[in-house]
Amino acid sequence: MHREPLAKNVNLYVIEKPDGFSFRPGQAVELSIDEEKWREDKHPFTITSLPDNLRLEFIIKSYPVTKNPRHDGMTEHLGRDVEVDDRVLFGDVWGAIENRGTGVFIAGGAGMTPFVAILRKLEQDKRIDGNRLFFSNRTEAEVFLHGEFARLLGRNAILTLTGEKHRNYESGRIDRAWLESRVDNFDQPFYLCGPPKMVEELSGTLEWLGANADSLVFEK
Repeated sequence: MHREPLAKNVNLYVIEKPDGFSFRPGQAVELSIDEEKWREDKHPFTITSLPDNLRLEFIIKSYPVTKNPRHDGMTEHLGRDVEVDDRVLFGDVWGAIENRGTGVFIAGGAGMTPFVAILRKLEQDKRIDGNRLFFSNRTEAEVFLHGEFARLLGRNAILTLTGEKHRNYESGRIDRAWLESRVDNFDQPFYLCGPPKMVEELSGTLEWLGANADSLVFEK
């Protein structure tokens, strides 16, 4: 396993792909660390590399267990203690977030990860044009892959910060007013991933603005 820092508390992990392993862009896999205490502690992580890549890539945000007990210290252990030769154990592939046509991708923080492989696949298939990305983070230090999103989508990649102002980013939460000022057609697919409260609120907001419930793509 190789680890590379991408942003504050966010790392890229690269792992050899097991023989016969297959997945669709946007899907996740259950992983655990092959160490005593951690083998049975399985967690789902989204695969951010493309299916034809010989290695699997994961972008994982580390959460201190004292701040987010839901993660049981797994991500903190990954971000602090994992070494190059450490092994991981694979579980099942799962996930319902997949491309359903040109639309708007809305992500909050680590919720961006399912969209990374989808956008890369769209570029590979020459179908990236017309898609848009709204990516929200609290601070500039937490933003990852800004350069890649700008390369993929140009001005259609709009990144916003909720906790500070920065000359290279827009400001404010992605809410009804924010969407109304940037989207003129709600009859298209909207892809949502982020904190559960954000996804729930935006699902209702988008329907109120005219989006069809069947065009909202998120993990149920």
